[in-house]
Amino acid sequence: MMKDRLFGAGVALFLVITATIALHAQSSREAREDELPAVALQPVPTLAPIIERVSPAVVNIATRGSVEVQGQGNPLFEDPFFRRFFDVPEQFGPRERQFQAAGSGVIVDAENGYIVTNAHVVDNADEITVTMRDNREIKAEVVGSDPASDVALLKTEANDLTEIPLADSTEARVGDFVVAIGNPFGLQHTVTSGIISALGRSGISPAGPQSSYEDFIQTDASINPGNSGGALVNLRGELVGINSAIFTRTGGNIGIGFAIPSAMVNNVMEQLIEFGEVRRGLLGVQIGNLTPDLTEPLGLDITEGALVTQVQAGSAADEAGIEAGDVIVSANGKQIGDANELRNVIGLQRVGDEVQLELIHDGKRRRITAELGELEQSEPVVAQELHEGLAGAEFADIDENSPVYQGAAGVMVTAIAPGSPAFLSGLRANDVITHVNRQPISNLNELREAAEGANALVLALQRGDSNLLIPIR
Repeated sequence: MMKDRLFGAGVALFLVITATIALHAQSSREAREDELPAVALQPVPTLAPIIERVSPAVVNIATRGSVEVQGQGNPLFEDPFFRRFFDVPEQFGPRERQFQAAGSGVIVDAENGYIVTNAHVVDNADEITVTMRDNREIKAEVVGSDPASDVALLKTEANDLTEIPLADSTEARVGDFVVAIGNPFGLQHTVTSGIISALGRSGISPAGPQSSYEDFIQTDASINPGNSGGALVNLRGELVGINSAIFTRTGGNIGIGFAIPSAMVNNVMEQLIEFGEVRRGLLGVQIGNLTPDLTEPLGLDITEGALVTQVQAGSAADEAGIEAGDVIVSANGKQIGDANELRNVIGLQRVGDEVQLELIHDGKRRRITAELGELEQSEPVVAQELHEGLAGAEFADIDENSPVYQGAAGVMVTAIAPGSPAFLSGLRANDVITHVNRQPISNLNELREAAEGANALVLALQRGDSNLLIPIR
């Protein structure tokens, strides 16, 4: 009996001590909280909910393929007859080299299995494997690719996919917070954050004429090799851009990355789905930037716009009444600051679309409507058939939308084989041939006609800011 009383008294004492300690702890905690600033009591900001929602839509893309490489650079080694006659080993001629590459992609349509990535990620790919967030590996096929905008569209038959909705990138502002998601250096689903540093960047792509349409979003969110094709997402969890390029002197991120805006991605994607290619409308003008040294001679009181330097006969511009010397200051309600901005606006339009233009003509503002025509492709040219001295060169039309040379009309030298006759004559990649034997040319067909039957050629060309004459014998 005595033991029971002692046990009960001990329990009661324990409860009293425990309650006292708890009360003291609560009082101490309340006292400390009273001393803390109000911000310390708020929930900690986090991007985790957004990342958790959109990450499953960002995928890893692995490609396998082959490219042709030259053996010794001498064009004679490319001739099968020469190699057979002189018993030249096969390794001296063209051969295929297998490659593997990796990048990122974004699921934009879960129901149809559409994945957007960069064109350069899947270039020359024979096999494409997509790895999902849940580690599923599936095959994908290329629906279409547009090197001019560096956008490609893939399709997969997988189920249970997650998509990211597209934002209206035209509403993006400098200073908006963004998140970059991708697979840099093979580190899958790496997330970095930053802000939009600038809008409308151009002249970034090293591909030159192969990437003609540039309206990049610049961001300081870390983008590295392997991020290409990944997502740039706003704080609403919407896709504001596709990561595409970086500016670097070391090969890694230095805080300057570039993404293709979602408005351009969506336009290209719709055409790739419908046609398998992008069919851009043609206005039919050669344009250049309106520089301060031109405004006074032209009697203009404006400093921005695209100066029309040439109008193609019978083109949409010609039929709408546009003339050389006019300055286009607005297209479809968008103010035009320079030639590149006009290229981007026209480059997003299809054949047959109507474009509302505002321009300065003879000092007066005019508003006109132009129905865009279709870009006519010239027949391919075999350089050696034009002239033996051109062997080793590859040519392509240069149209009004190419940013390589402002206002230049002519034929682009797209590639030169080292050691070839064309190379030894002085031709280089990205040269623009404007005249052949003093005859102006604007496309491959005119190049063919001007060179036909000529024993020797004198090519007038533009290389950067220089004008050159190159004899071809």
